[in-house]
Amino acid sequence: MDYTVRMLRLLGDLRRERNGAVADAMRFYGRPYGLNYGVSLPTVRRLAQAEGTDDGFARYLYAQDVRELKLAACGIADPAATDAPEAEFWGAGLLNSEMAEELAFALLSRTERIAEVFGAWTKEGRPALQRYAALLGAARNPKLTTAFLPAVAGAVRCNPDDRLTARGAVALLEKLYENEENRDAVIRFVGSLDASPSADSIREEMAWRMEVQ
Repeated sequence: MDYTVRMLRLLGDLRRERNGAVADAMRFYGRPYGLNYGVSLPTVRRLAQAEGTDDGFARYLYAQDVRELKLAACGIADPAATDAPEAEFWGAGLLNSEMAEELAFALLSRTERIAEVFGAWTKEGRPALQRYAALLGAARNPKLTTAFLPAVAGAVRCNPDDRLTARGAVALLEKLYENEENRDAVIRFVGSLDASPSADSIREEMAWRMEVQ
């Protein structure tokens, strides 16, 4: 079955799940989609899972200007094929924070090459959405270690007033802090941040998270 036929079949399944109330309630940072059926994320993920892993088909879907196809593509893409050069395709197509979050959840959290992608996407000058996706993806990836912290520090320092960077950094730090072996490193990291809106937000969020644990 060629990609167009598969896409039309998937689109038909998605359209049957459309929900205007979901679309109306959406809030995200960035550009809007060309077409949005308002299908819930759990439903998009379920339909994507039924398609299996197919990197070529995922890229085809990602290029369509339809919210649900772009999000489904993240779950159909092959994590094994996602190193830093290949990840550029996915990073270049990010429109908004919802896409960044789904790319992190469905793809970056599962790639063995997360350190490569993370290093590239947190460098100075990278788009905010790529940086956000990298931080969230690393937070969910089993390969996360304290070795990621210097790049996080650089991202916060170079983006002193960026709420997405702060939000992503908090997710990553919180995940590291769950492991008792990492706690001293996280505490030192938070204490070493320079004063800035991003750093202040991280300190505030991590203060109560560390207190609870």
